[in-house]
Amino acid sequence: MYKLFCRAFQRSFWIGQRALPWRHPERLNGYSGLTRMLGTKGCASVLVVTDKGIVGHGLHKKLIAALEKADISYFVYDGTVQNPTIDNIEEALHLYKVMQCTAIIAIGGGSCIDCAKGVAARVARPNKTISQLRGLLKVLLPIPTLIAIPTTAGSGSEATVAAVIVDSETREKYGVNDPALIPHYVLFKPELTTGLPPSLTATTGMDALCHAVEAYIGKSNTAETRRDAIRAVKLIFENVYDAYQNGGDLKVRAKMQQAAYCAGVAFTRAYVGNIHALSHAISGKYGTPHGLANAVLMPYVLRSYGKAAHKPLWELACAVGIADGYATKQRGAALFIDAVCELNKKMGIPDKLHSIQVDDIPMLAKRALKEANPIYPVPEIFDEGNMSVLLLNVRSRSEGKV
Repeated sequence: MYKLFCRAFQRSFWIGQRALPWRHPERLNGYSGLTRMLGTKGCASVLVVTDKGIVGHGLHKKLIAALEKADISYFVYDGTVQNPTIDNIEEALHLYKVMQCTAIIAIGGGSCIDCAKGVAARVARPNKTISQLRGLLKVLLPIPTLIAIPTTAGSGSEATVAAVIVDSETREKYGVNDPALIPHYVLFKPELTTGLPPSLTATTGMDALCHAVEAYIGKSNTAETRRDAIRAVKLIFENVYDAYQNGGDLKVRAKMQQAAYCAGVAFTRAYVGNIHALSHAISGKYGTPHGLANAVLMPYVLRSYGKAAHKPLWELACAVGIADGYATKQRGAALFIDAVCELNKKMGIPDKLHSIQVDDIPMLAKRALKEANPIYPVPEIFDEGNMSVLLLNVRSRSEGKV
């Protein structure tokens, strides 16, 4: 009965979401295009949300120079941490209010963009805490003008409805999900990603792959989300290892940013799945980088779906040229998962997460289940036992087979 309830909820939401105010971010043409847009909108004071790594490497300097040239006041919040917290959002919100800002620019990876979304949500709903905005459709009202400048190619947050936040006290990680949080504008600058360490290029790239795969194999996809997901998967298989090996190749970096964006567009409508539910539980508790957790978990979870995911995984295997119509669907699925494992291995991504503590597994399983059900339209609905076995496997034991 519980699985029937979950499927009924997912189907109802899939039908109902057609009436939601979806939008795609408008792409800006360079920093001059950004400042012209701000001028047109009368935004004379902006909050720049970033982190100390971006500031330390000077990746924000051209943005700041453009704002100064256009005589636009700016105030930089650089306290965002990996897996941004409610405290981060409240600190940045205080600065936004005190400085009377009217727009928010996020420059950084998914953590910075999610922190900026959290600020925007609190501006739109000043009488609600982030905890009260947790879940689906709790914002609804218009947010301030929000511009995303991604410096990684992974999270896709520049295109999505979600801000994923960590409770500063409980270390629980959860999402605030609302179409109102989709950034209004996005500015892609591939050169901002060229200084990423190879390890971060690898894990953010596999994060994008995870987004695309979970969107494609879920039961709430559409022709549009399937198209975007396949495009992202193909771009990643063709370019992520090259980006890992040669971080200075701007063409490859641009393709990876496009892949991350397409994956973000796909999963913001089709949703993610149990990989993300487990990843959020783990990264919230231990501070594990989100992309790393997703990359390690992906083969385990995909295998655990068994025949429920064989057909869509076979289709993805055919799309990237590692299977064909003559392969059985089970064989095609196995080939795709093996290819994911091979990408991880080539880029130095481990196949275990030893940080997971056995005593924490019941709590982690409950948190993952709370996130996943009933909303995530996964191929197979898991229970607490399934989640616990996966956590134990990814910590110490060998993987199962498709």
